[in-house]
Amino acid sequence: MNISIPELSLVLLVGPSGSGKSTFARKHFLPTEVISSDFCRALISDDENDQSATSDAFDVLHTLVRKRLARGKLVVVDATNVQPEARKSLIALAKEFHVFAEAIVFDLPERLCQDWNKIRPDRQFGPHVIHNQLQQLRKSMRGLEREGIRHIFKLSSPEEVDSVTMDRHLLWNNKKSENGPFDIIGDVHGCFDELVELMSKLGYEVTATNETYAVTSPAGRKLVFVGDLVDRGPGTVQVLRLVSAMVEWDQAFCVPGNHDIKLVRALRGRDVKRTHGLAETMEQLEGETQEFRNHVSKFLDGLVSHYVFDNGNLVVAHAGLKESMQGRGSGAVREFALFGETTGETDEFGLPVRYNWAADYRGKALVMYGHTPVPEPLSLNNTINIDTGCVFGGKLTAFRYPEREIVSVAAHKTYYEPARPFLPEITQQERDTQQIHDDVLDIEDVVGKRLIDTRLLPKITIREENAIAALEVMSRFACDPKWLIYLPPTMSPSETSQRTDLLEHPDEAFAFYRKEGISTVVCEQKHMGSRAVVVVCKDESVSLKRFGVVEPSLGVVYTRTGRRFFEDAALEKAFLERVRDAASGADLWNRLGTDWLCLDCELMPWSAKAQELLQKQYAPVGNAGVKTLHAEVESLQTANGRIPGLETLMQRTRDRLGAVKSYVREYRQYCWPVKGLADLKLAPFHLLASEGAVHTDKPHTWHMETLADLCKQDSEVLLTTPYRVVDLADTASCDDAVAWWTEMTSHGREGMVVKPLDFISRGRRGVTQPAMKCRGPEYLGIIYGPEYLLPGNLERLRSRAVGAKRSLAFREFSLGIEALERFVRREPLRKTHECVFGVLALESEPIDPRL
Repeated sequence: MNISIPELSLVLLVGPSGSGKSTFARKHFLPTEVISSDFCRALISDDENDQSATSDAFDVLHTLVRKRLARGKLVVVDATNVQPEARKSLIALAKEFHVFAEAIVFDLPERLCQDWNKIRPDRQFGPHVIHNQLQQLRKSMRGLEREGIRHIFKLSSPEEVDSVTMDRHLLWNNKKSENGPFDIIGDVHGCFDELVELMSKLGYEVTATNETYAVTSPAGRKLVFVGDLVDRGPGTVQVLRLVSAMVEWDQAFCVPGNHDIKLVRALRGRDVKRTHGLAETMEQLEGETQEFRNHVSKFLDGLVSHYVFDNGNLVVAHAGLKESMQGRGSGAVREFALFGETTGETDEFGLPVRYNWAADYRGKALVMYGHTPVPEPLSLNNTINIDTGCVFGGKLTAFRYPEREIVSVAAHKTYYEPARPFLPEITQQERDTQQIHDDVLDIEDVVGKRLIDTRLLPKITIREENAIAALEVMSRFACDPKWLIYLPPTMSPSETSQRTDLLEHPDEAFAFYRKEGISTVVCEQKHMGSRAVVVVCKDESVSLKRFGVVEPSLGVVYTRTGRRFFEDAALEKAFLERVRDAASGADLWNRLGTDWLCLDCELMPWSAKAQELLQKQYAPVGNAGVKTLHAEVESLQTANGRIPGLETLMQRTRDRLGAVKSYVREYRQYCWPVKGLADLKLAPFHLLASEGAVHTDKPHTWHMETLADLCKQDSEVLLTTPYRVVDLADTASCDDAVAWWTEMTSHGREGMVVKPLDFISRGRRGVTQPAMKCRGPEYLGIIYGPEYLLPGNLERLRSRAVGAKRSLAFREFSLGIEALERFVRREPLRKTHECVFGVLALESEPIDPRL
C-alpha cells in the first residue's frame, strides 16, 4: 500500500499498544517529526510508563504540536489515539493552524498485539488493556471522517504494515519553486479590451482564431490573475476563454474571486441572487454552448484559493491572506482568500465593512490581492491591493515581480456604477495609507534581541542591551523618524603599518584588497569633517508625498546617530536650497528619474559637539603641554654642562615639544566658527539612493563623477572630493597613490579612504570590506595623543587588533544598504527602521573608538 500525505499535515497514528506504531514511525518519518506520548511522559517523570504523569505529558505533547504546526512543520503523533476524546484536541489544533488531519489506523489482530507487547519488558500490564483499546478503536472507526480527519489509511495485517510505502505530496497552493518573473493582474471583471491592451503593454502578444486565443509571452514571464474574472463588464466570455487557455498551457496562474465562485454555483443550478453583475454574465453565457458553460464551471471550481511563489516570498490571493494562513489548506483559508474578513456591520451603501487585515500584517511574504477597488495601487505593510476598479471607470493594473513596477491602462468607459464611490479627489499633498500607518511606530519592532536578515549578510545579531541604548539615543535626540532611511557605517583602518615611524600607511590597505582578489581600487581624499547624511527633495511636496512627514520641507541633514546637524531651521533650509539647486543644475532629477536624493557626505567644519570637545579637552591639553615642555627645555638647557648625561633627556623633551606643537596645529585646522551659510562646506562622496534605485550597483567612479557634476554647480558650498583610480597590479600606480597620500598628509590633511572599484565587491569568502581608511601621522596625533609616535608609545599601539572593528564595519554596512533597499522598495517604515536601529545599536559594541 502506498500512503501519500500532504507535506504539511497532522498525522495521527491510531492503534492499541503493541500494534507497531512506534516502529512504523521510526521507519517512515524523521525523529524530529514524531511526537510520542511515551517520550513526553518520560520528559515529565523519567518513566515512559508512569501513568500518573499522563496529564502533564499530554500538555507537553500539545505544546510541541502547536509549535511545530505554527512553523509549518509536519507532525506525527505517536499515541494510542483510540478514543474520540483523545483525538478531539489534536484535530482542533489541526483546524486552528489550517492543516489537514490524517490518520493511519493499525487495526491488527488482538492476539498479535498481545504477543508483541509481551516481549517488551517495560509493558507488563494485563491483556484487558489492549482488548479495551481495540474495542474503543473499532467502535469509533466509522466516525473518524465526521471528526474532521481528511484521509484514513487502515492497516489490518503485519503484511500490510510492512508493505507500506510513504510519500508526501505538495499542497496545491505550493508553487514555491516558481520564481517568476510574474505579471500580476488585478480584478478584470469582464473588461476584455483593457486586458488585451494591458497584456500588450506588458509585452504579451494575443492572437484570436475563431473562438480561441493564443498568447506569446515575453522572456519566460507568466501572468497571475487575482480573481474576479467575471461580472459587470461586457467581455466576460472572452476573458474566460483567454485566461483558461493560458492556465491550461501553463502560461498563467489564476486564483478564484468571490464573483467567480458565485458564477459556479449559478451554473450548477444553485439558488443564487443574480446581483452585482451576475445577471449580465449569465446573459452573456446563454449564447454559448453547454459544453463551454461546463468548461467554465469546471475551470473556475478547480482554481486554488491562493498561491505561494518564489520560495515563500510572494503570495497571491483574491482578498489577501494573513501570514498564519499562507501555504495552508482549510475551509477557513479559502473563505478568507475569497472574501477577506468583515466586522459583521454594513456601511451607508449597504456593503459589508471589511476588517483591515493588512494594517496588522507582519509577514515576510509580499501579498498581492484585489477584491476591494482603490483609485491607485494601495501598498501597506508588504501587501499591495491592485484592484483599481477598471469596470467602474478606473484602471486595470498589473504589478511586475520581482521588478516591483506598476503598469496600468485606463478603462475605456465606466461599465458599471459602483455602489460605493472609490475615485475621490486626491491632492498632491495627501499622504498614502502606509505613511499614515507609519505615524505610530511600535517599540516591539526594535527592542529586545533581534536577528536581522540582510541581502549581504544573513542574521546579524543585535543584543538587547545595545538595542535599548539605541532606542535611548533615537528617542531623545533624533530627527523625525520618517527621514531616517539610512545611517552610515563605521570604517575600519588598515592593518598596522610595518614601517617603524608610522601607524597607518596605504600599502597595508592595498595588500589587503590584493589578497582578496580585487584588482582595482579607488582612493578618495578623507575630508576633515563630520559624517553627514543629506536627504534633499526637488520641492517640499515630495517630503509629504514620499516621506510622509507632517511638516513640508526640502529635506534634512543628520549625523551618524540621526541627530539634526542644524539647530537653526532657517540655516538648514538655506543649505538644502543650495544642494537642491545644484542637483537641478546638474540635471540629476531628470538623469535619475527622481524627485529626491540621499547623499553620504562629510560636512565641515567639525560639528559643534566635536568642536566643543576639541576646545575643552584637546586644546587645554595641548596648550598646557606646550607651556610645560617649553619650561622643561629651558631648565634642561640651564643645567646642561653642570649635570652629565642630560643631552639624551633634553633631545627627548624637544621631540615631545615638537609633537605637542604639531598636535595643537592640527586640531586648530578642524575648528572654525560658523556664522552663516558661507562658512559651511559639504563634500558628498556617495549618491546612495534616489526614487526606485539604490546606487550600490554602480562603481565608485560613477559616484565620484556624478557628484563632481553636482559640486561644480555651487563651489562655494559644495566641495568636490579628489580621488585616484589605482591598479593594484601596477607598481607605478600604487606608488603614485602613496605619493599623493604622503603629500596630502604632510600638509596636515587627514588621509584617504581606499575602496574597491565596485561599491559591493566579492573577495575570497564573499562580500569584502567596503572601505579602509589610512590616516596621516599628524591627524592620528589628535586621536592617540601628541606623543604617540615616540618609540615606546608606537610599539604599544602596534598591538591594536582591527578584526573586531572590521567585523563591525561590515555588519553596519550591510544593515545600511538593507535599510535603503527596503525604503526604495516602499516597505513599511518599521522594516527600514529595523536596520537603522541595528546600525545605531551596533555602535554600542565594546570596540576601541580610536580605531
